[in-house]
Amino acid sequence: MASRLLRGAGALAVQALRACGPARAAARSMASGGGIPSDEGQATGLEREIMMAARNDLDPYNMLAPKAAPGTKEEPNRVPSITDKRIVGCICEEDNSAVIWFWLHKGETQRCPNCGTHYKLVPHQLSH
Repeated sequence: MASRLLRGAGALAVQALRACGPARAAARSMASGGGIPSDEGQATGLEREIMMAARNDLDPYNMLAPKAAPGTKEEPNRVPSITDKRIVGCICEEDNSAVIWFWLHKGETQRCPNCGTHYKLVPHQLSH
């Protein structure tokens, strides 16, 4: 008896699909509209803005690691900030686990008190 019910339900489903026609059934398919949309095709708002900026090699929200400079007085490491000061952490040696923290103020370049690497605060405007 259960098999009769299942066969009957399957037959009803087939009839319903045939009644809708192949055009309506295909419209719901992912393959009919050119395939699965890309990430850029689906992105909206802030996510889309970040993707577009990344395509143009920009970093509007400082999400990427800053480009390292030699850290000399002539070519200091540039630290973006929207205020006149920012706290900076310097890992003086590559295998060191301690971070030396100090305040970086707008104006002249400043040195790390431990290793002497130079840093300079540069103004940064938020994109929104």
